[in-house]
Amino acid sequence: MKKIGLTGGIGSGKSFVANVIEIMGIPVYDSDRHAKYLMQNDRYLREKLVIEFGSLIYTDDSLNRQYLSSLVFSKPDRLNTLNQLVHPAVKTDFLIWADGKRSPLVFLESAILFESEFSLLMDKIVVVTAPLELRIDRIIQRDGMTKEAGMQRLKNQWSDEKKISMADYVIENDDKHSIIEQVTKIIDELSLE
Repeated sequence: MKKIGLTGGIGSGKSFVANVIEIMGIPVYDSDRHAKYLMQNDRYLREKLVIEFGSLIYTDDSLNRQYLSSLVFSKPDRLNTLNQLVHPAVKTDFLIWADGKRSPLVFLESAILFESEFSLLMDKIVVVTAPLELRIDRIIQRDGMTKEAGMQRLKNQWSDEKKISMADYVIENDDKHSIIEQVTKIIDELSLE
């Protein structure tokens, strides 16, 4: 089984590409969704989070993501601590999930594939890119944030150029190139290797 990393910056359309891959019958592990699930349901991880960030990060037995975000936002050392607790749990969960799949290919979707070092688990990497203005428009429409807030979020992420330099494949999600054709070509190539 080949493990394929799928990444792209905010507003690139990475999740849309992941949906296309799933529709084609290939399993995709959404690392963000699984991280949220594990932070809520993994007893061991919960205990570590409470020790580090305090019991107020859970309200009525549910993760208070807004409060936790306020503790780590603009505080790189606190965010790093959070990541050091969550990323190993996600990596382990992904490997167990992948081991249970009967597919020659599985994808791991992660916005921070390189930053989290999930990329080290992958056989190949696919990066989804889109023009800056299109990404900003998508962020504004999807998240209801201002252009300035969207630009700030983009500045906090690795550049497309940096990600592309470490990728095996690039999907251009610019409303000009067919996503289905690009995904099909990549999957065909991966299946032949």
